[in-house]
Amino acid sequence: MNDFTHNFFGYFIAFISLGGIAWCLWLLYTQRRWLGKKPEAGVVEDTGHVWDGDLTELNNPVPRWWTWMYLLACLFALGYLVLMPGLGAFQGMLGYTTADEVSRHQAQLAEQIKPVYARFQAMTVPQIAADASARQIGERLFQNTCSQCHGSDARGGPSFPNLTDSDWLYGGTPEAITLTITQGRHGIMPPWKGSIDPAAASDTAHYVRSLSDLAADPLKVHRGARTYANYCVACHGVDGKGNQALGAPNLTDGTWLHGSSEASIVQTILEGRDNRMPAHDTVLTPEQIRILTAWVWGLSNRPDAASAASLP
Repeated sequence: MNDFTHNFFGYFIAFISLGGIAWCLWLLYTQRRWLGKKPEAGVVEDTGHVWDGDLTELNNPVPRWWTWMYLLACLFALGYLVLMPGLGAFQGMLGYTTADEVSRHQAQLAEQIKPVYARFQAMTVPQIAADASARQIGERLFQNTCSQCHGSDARGGPSFPNLTDSDWLYGGTPEAITLTITQGRHGIMPPWKGSIDPAAASDTAHYVRSLSDLAADPLKVHRGARTYANYCVACHGVDGKGNQALGAPNLTDGTWLHGSSEASIVQTILEGRDNRMPAHDTVLTPEQIRILTAWVWGLSNRPDAASAASLP
């Protein structure tokens, strides 16, 4: 029901459920054995339908066991709808929710796996990143939780950051990575099509390309620098090196999240971008987040992780 955002759908389904129960009870009532005249012993009513010359359809009364089976099923259905959620916004007398059930299972699992993570509590993130068993755990956590967006090799893709290089939108320190995993991120590039026309966006794209030493038209670069100074400096900085506090990308390092072509940059300028990294504090335990932080940190800090392995 999470896909339905209006209470109408809950009441609509409740109406169908109650209607089905009422129809079943009506059918049982109309087909009860004592409704019509009781046939004489050994005599069964003939419906008059005959197939293949001698195959006759009879009208035998509904067996009593069959009637009781459906009556009990109807009673069970009514009891279920009273005790459990199913009647529109009514939550049921037991107050059951699938969210509570998931939370209980997560709590049970967290208790079960605590011994696995216990030995890493006293270790620093670099030391965890250098530990072979911790890396195995971190990789499994990444494959189950993060690879859908960042790829199985953590190299990302269009709109999804590469986690194996040294380019970080919000910082690559263990603390910054932990915060990203725990609380998520929401990076917004506002659309400027109401303020910047396509021609000026093209000029700005050439200027931005020139910051990374990509091919650019010098005349457009000159004009685009003025547009950049008016609209882009606040987030990306005068030197174009970005701002990790805002998640504003560095435009000078040759790393492009949405593509470096003129068309891609123009689209970004005119239409904006809206990227979300979901929070995982309700999905992973703090111990798991710490292991995952160390694994991600180790992807771009292998020498540091290797040196940490030699520490006592």
